[in-house]
Amino acid sequence: MLIAMDVGNTNTVIGVYKDHKLISDWRIRTEKDTTVDEYGILLRNLFESQQLALQPGTDLVISCVVPPMLNTLDKFARRYLHVKPLMVGPGIKTGMPIFYDNPKEVGADRIVNAVAAYEQVKGPAIVVDFGTATTFDVVSKHGEYLGGLIAPGVMISCEALFLKASKLPRVEIFSKPRQIIAKDTISSMNAGIIFGYAGLVDGIVRRIKEALGEPMTVIATGGLACLIASEAQSIDRVDEFLTLDGLRIIYQRNRPKKEV
Repeated sequence: MLIAMDVGNTNTVIGVYKDHKLISDWRIRTEKDTTVDEYGILLRNLFESQQLALQPGTDLVISCVVPPMLNTLDKFARRYLHVKPLMVGPGIKTGMPIFYDNPKEVGADRIVNAVAAYEQVKGPAIVVDFGTATTFDVVSKHGEYLGGLIAPGVMISCEALFLKASKLPRVEIFSKPRQIIAKDTISSMNAGIIFGYAGLVDGIVRRIKEALGEPMTVIATGGLACLIASEAQSIDRVDEFLTLDGLRIIYQRNRPKKEV
């Protein structure tokens, strides 16, 4: 059994794999001050809710973009699983050349997504990840990470409207707008965010395809992927577990071979 953990700035996504099959998954808030023992209690409760056992010897692979949590996660793995976790970062075999001026600058989750996308399509791909930031990652037809773009995330934009515009309320984006021309303030904000981000995605994807001059498969992932993808014309598929699957693939590529 393998635990895959994607620790983002806002949410942490946890998946449990048995061989190649994802058998359970959870999305929880990322709390930077969570202690080692709190993680142990949390994971044990999550496992028990699905009739699973958090057993010593269970392997763990982690993608984390919150540096203060790395030490906590490492201690959690050693204390509760009795294993050294595989942390995705410099020195890890990804099977993907990274064409970035400084490869160490690329977020671990972005490389993980790119690896999973290429494994799926075996060709050129664009991954759009709707997380705290909205990221675009580009993979060549030869399986090379070419780079990408970073834009403010959907919820960051919502929060900025609330903080900087005195008369606008704080809104949560959960549903598709009823119409493009809204008749009240909350609906106006909802429509502006959803249709605005759909347009942002379509515009950036179009420019990437023009720059490379070839068809590409566009995969969306992240918490709001389904909502934005329903309005964007350029997204070919949505895979909410893309990052977890990429972690599983990278773990397999770094797993020590057993002697026969």
